[in-house]
Amino acid sequence: MANNGRRAVKKKKGPTTGTGGHGRKALEGRGPTPKAEDREYHKAYKNKQLAERAAAKRAAGGAVRSTTGARSGPKGRATEEVVTGRNSVVEALRAGIPAKALHVAIRIEMDDRVKESLKIAAERGIPLLETGKPELDRMTDDAVHQGLVLQIPPYEYEDAYELAEETVEKWKKGHIANAPLFVALDGITDPRNLGAIIRSVSAFSGHGVIVPERRSVGVTASAWKTSAGAAVRVPVARAANLNNALKQFKQMGIFVLGLDGDGDVSLPDLSLATDPVCIVVGSEGKGLSRLVRENCDQIISIPIDSAMESLNASMAVGISLYEVSRQRAAK
Repeated sequence: MANNGRRAVKKKKGPTTGTGGHGRKALEGRGPTPKAEDREYHKAYKNKQLAERAAAKRAAGGAVRSTTGARSGPKGRATEEVVTGRNSVVEALRAGIPAKALHVAIRIEMDDRVKESLKIAAERGIPLLETGKPELDRMTDDAVHQGLVLQIPPYEYEDAYELAEETVEKWKKGHIANAPLFVALDGITDPRNLGAIIRSVSAFSGHGVIVPERRSVGVTASAWKTSAGAAVRVPVARAANLNNALKQFKQMGIFVLGLDGDGDVSLPDLSLATDPVCIVVGSEGKGLSRLVRENCDQIISIPIDSAMESLNASMAVGISLYEVSRQRAAK
């Protein structure tokens, strides 16, 4: 077929005259392609995040994790926890921490820790549940569980006012020999401090520990463990507002004694030890809050070497309870 003398011209790829290089400009500023592990939508990114979390948990060596919140006691919310890892689980069971169930991985590799955990759980009547690894991973939020997960039920807190009122009534009727003795926590957030304080309260015949509902430590698996079983014997009560609770205590005839390094009275000179008392301890860093301090009948200090700025909260409580107990015994 004739082409009227004209030759066919093959077009070249790429921008043609008049485009102004729009395609080239569209790529400017994007830089090199990110690595797969840095792209949020890529599977490698998720794997990297999981690996980092797992490494952090391994460094912690066993775990106590909070799971879903559950209503507990007359006020506030309690927390259900899981203890993960073979060492942590067997130690929790040895300490007598209450448990809802012991989850054991299917075809778990047995060792002495697993055998002891199964033995203690069977003796205490704790349900043993054979659970697949995916479910254990979900329960523990991918923590390193080593095939063992112990479910801890929410702690049942008493009401601070009701506990104090009931204790005072028993004392007045002669049902308990010692005057009411409580310890209240102001701004303490370390569960190990709470556990140690519960242990001291039990050792020196105290009647309960009071914790605020907000911004305060609660009875966790760590607190149970540190208390060495004393949390079974000593009730822990929650107060919606610690200052209001202290005012109510004073109306019942309970003297409120605050612990502080700049106290008005030195511990050996304490004259109210044989009366109903509530000892209030603040955090190691901030001490007693201003309002709590104002609601105290006396501020007590423990004489210590000037080179030491302060004592650990649980240690200060233990020393104070010893002095109260000593004076009561000498009465």
